[in-house]
Amino acid sequence: MVRRQSLISRKLSGFSEQFSFIFRDLAQIDRLLFVLVTGLTVFGGLMIRSAERHTTALDWWQHWLFGAVGVAIALFLARCRYESLLKWHWLTYLLTNLSLIAVIVLGVTANGAQSWINIGSFNVQPSEFAKVGLIITLAALLHHRPADNLFAIARVFVVTAIPWVLIMAQPDLGTGLVFGAITLGMIYWANAKLPWMIILLSPLASVFLFNLLFPAWIVLAIIIAVLAWFTLPYRFLSTFIVVATNLAVGKLGEVFWGLLKEYQKDRLTLFLHPEKNPLGGGYQLIQSRIAIGSGELLGRGLHQGTQTQLNFIPEQHTDFIFSVVGEEFGFVGSILVLIAFWLVCWRLLVIANTAKENFGSLIAIGVLSMIAFQAILNISMTVGLAPITGIPLPWLSYGRSSLLTNFIALGLVESVANYRPRKRLY
Repeated sequence: MVRRQSLISRKLSGFSEQFSFIFRDLAQIDRLLFVLVTGLTVFGGLMIRSAERHTTALDWWQHWLFGAVGVAIALFLARCRYESLLKWHWLTYLLTNLSLIAVIVLGVTANGAQSWINIGSFNVQPSEFAKVGLIITLAALLHHRPADNLFAIARVFVVTAIPWVLIMAQPDLGTGLVFGAITLGMIYWANAKLPWMIILLSPLASVFLFNLLFPAWIVLAIIIAVLAWFTLPYRFLSTFIVVATNLAVGKLGEVFWGLLKEYQKDRLTLFLHPEKNPLGGGYQLIQSRIAIGSGELLGRGLHQGTQTQLNFIPEQHTDFIFSVVGEEFGFVGSILVLIAFWLVCWRLLVIANTAKENFGSLIAIGVLSMIAFQAILNISMTVGLAPITGIPLPWLSYGRSSLLTNFIALGLVESVANYRPRKRLY
């Protein structure tokens, strides 16, 4: 009996040593961040299941399955040294662009966009993985040369422009906007001056103001001219170029508007007045508002939402998953989801601030820009505060490529956290 207990004790001790060996190299990962992301993924599966409860679809099960794969990938990447990516960032950039070219040549079309490649029985969306490729490439560039001068900023925009053009050719407006958010967030963190950021963003405002509210565009042009005069070199030339660029972009806005598909035009305009086309482009937003509003304070309960269970909202398990949360868990559940995303962004910012060097810090900021922008825009579009752009809600919306991309990004950030200077223990 004693020998048997001793044998069992030794076996348990051996298992304990092996288990501790697996996690020995993960001593400094951000556990709160990891738990939050895992919790959002599990909760997302529940919401997808509720949205598809009266169908034969098993997307909720695939969401959990690919979430488990994502967790394994994130833990593996957290053990690897992220610094090794510095040597391979141009290869990463090349593979990113080649995958986007492959979509144009070999891709299949769905929902008006040619964004997927069939690999066996799976549809892979390379534009999702391209987000991580862009983050790695820009982090390496800004690590070697910060964005404290116009040449460094111009180089970053040139590098971003190639994959951005390939994505817009699909066309994938949502991912194109995410690319812009990642780029602006990273150059700001890399010491770009705030007036420069405003000047860079001004053409986007000019597209709308020049055609919709010309007096407001005049005010914008004056502000931009003053900023250019006092912050840019070669005052006369720089001010003239900046104002002329805003004028040209405003005029070209009419041309670009004509190039958009009809469904894209509806997405960009009907969020203001969805009642103008209640059975067409405005239908999805109207039903989403009804679902979220009917949840009131505490919600109708899991599997009890009428809009959700009766399939009033098309594609609710993807871009409009937040409407399921609002209807079935109400205001309280929605606020808890927002708090969870706020905590995720806070932990990403903490990791960026405590990284041992610029490359790791910039990776964390790139992921923060990607997650924060997608969460804000997705939730805003479900309540009618932003146009519908097809951007998924990270870790909650169904989408295998998107889910794996977010877990890869999590693994890179956890690697940055794991290889920070070790804290002294007292």
